[in-house]
Amino acid sequence: MMQLIEDDLTHPDTRALIRYHLSEMEGTSPPESRHALDLSGLTGSNVTVYSLWQDQRLCGLGALKALDEHTGEIKSMRTAPAFLRQGVARQLLTHLIAQATRRGYTQVSLETGAHPYFESAHRLYAAFGFVECPPFAHYTADSNSRFMTCYL
Repeated sequence: MMQLIEDDLTHPDTRALIRYHLSEMEGTSPPESRHALDLSGLTGSNVTVYSLWQDQRLCGLGALKALDEHTGEIKSMRTAPAFLRQGVARQLLTHLIAQATRRGYTQVSLETGAHPYFESAHRLYAAFGFVECPPFAHYTADSNSRFMTCYL
């Protein structure tokens, strides 16, 4: 059974998965198109990170960033390689959307890569009701980025 927790980012496995996430982005997107948060960005006061564990093994993580009182942003969705295709991302996204709803958000948005590498993420987000949208918050139009939003 998997357990979701609000993560304080002190566990070595959580930090290692963040490093892995950032290194994967280096291989898929040019520097100006990488918007993944590093450890310092994930510890910001407007960001809450959640991790999913099974038998003391980290399955994945995701974060919810407050943009304003009505809008959130999904950040740092990453499944640990050993847990791919086991529903981890679906559980994390379900939880992040539920948290956004509890906070009273009316909309949650995200930025993801536009290349085929990200196709499974695109399908997941679309299955949850995310639709393409223009750049939001601090983002600008970028052929390497795909912007999506979900109205809650």
